[in-house]
Amino acid sequence: MKMLINVPETVVADALRGMAAAHPELTVDVENRVVVRRDAPVAGKVGLVSGGGSGHEPLHAGFVGPGMLSAACPGEVFTSPVPDQMVRAAAAVDSGAGVLFIVKNYTGDVLNFDMAVELAEDEGLQVARVLVDDDVAVSDSTFTAGRRGTGATLFVEKIAGALADEGAPLERVEAVARRVNESSRSFGVALGAVTTPAKGSPTFDLPPGELELGIGIHGEPGRERRPMMTSGEIADIAVHAVLEDLRPDGPVLVLVNGMGATPLLELYGFGAEVHRVLSERGVAVARTLVGNYVTSLDMAGCSVTLCQVDEEMLRLWDAPVQTSALRWGR
Repeated sequence: MKMLINVPETVVADALRGMAAAHPELTVDVENRVVVRRDAPVAGKVGLVSGGGSGHEPLHAGFVGPGMLSAACPGEVFTSPVPDQMVRAAAAVDSGAGVLFIVKNYTGDVLNFDMAVELAEDEGLQVARVLVDDDVAVSDSTFTAGRRGTGATLFVEKIAGALADEGAPLERVEAVARRVNESSRSFGVALGAVTTPAKGSPTFDLPPGELELGIGIHGEPGRERRPMMTSGEIADIAVHAVLEDLRPDGPVLVLVNGMGATPLLELYGFGAEVHRVLSERGVAVARTLVGNYVTSLDMAGCSVTLCQVDEEMLRLWDAPVQTSALRWGR
C-alpha cells in the first residue's frame, strides 16, 4: 500500500510535529503526546480533556481550542493513550475549577482513563469522567463491553466545551455532557476496509460489490454484509437503525460523517438522503454537519449520528468555536 509516511513507528510523532507547525495557537508536546490550547489554563474554567488512538483525525486533537476541548491525548494508531498522558493533560489545563475527561467506550480507553482519574485525584485535582457509548450497531464488539463510542463524541465535546467556556461549574458541565450522550445514537457503514501503517494492508476482507453495515471505527465487524446499495438505500437502513433506538420527540442535530476516504461529493449526496428519511419519519432537523470528523484512517464509508436537542443544547451547539477542525461564530 502507498502511504505518505516515513516509517510506521514515527507516524504519530510526525503528525504531531506537523500540527505544531501548522497551528501555533496550540501547544504540542510531541514527546509526551499531549496537545493543549495555548491559553490554558483559563482562570475559573473547567478543563475538558479527551483522547484515544490516533487514526480518527480530526478527533481529538483537531477539536482543541476555544469552545471545545482544552487538551487531547493521542495514542498510537488505534491504541489508547496511557494514563500519564491524561494526567499531564489534566494538570496543564486545571485552573482550580476541575477537569472533565470525555472517554469513548473502548476497553483500553476506559481502563486507562479510570486509572488517570485516580492518579489525578492523588495529585489533588478534581476530576470527573463521562463515557460516550452511542453506537447502536452492536451491543458488544471486539474492543468494547457495551456500545462503542463514535460520532456523538463530537457533540459531547462541542456542547460541553461551550458550557465550560461560559464558566459553568464542573457538575453542570458533566451533567450536560451526559445528557448529550444519552440523547445521541450512531450507525456506521463501511464500503472499503481500513489499512493501518503497521500492517500495510487491509485489516479485514470486504469483497468488491459488498458493504458492511454497523462497522466500528477500528474496522470492527458490524451487523451484517450485503451487496452494494444506493445512497438512498443505505440511508434508509442507517437512519432507521438510529431512530428505532433513539425515538426522538423533538428536533435533532445531524452528523453525516465520513470515515476518511469518502469525498464530500458523496457525503453531501448521502446527507440529502438522510434528510429525506428523517422527513418521512416526521423528525425535525435543527442543524446538520457534514464532513470527515470521526474517521478510520483510509476507510471508505460513512456514519450517521443524531442527537435530540433541547434549547440549551442547541444554544451551546451554536456558540462560537475555534479549533483547527471546527470553527464558527468568531
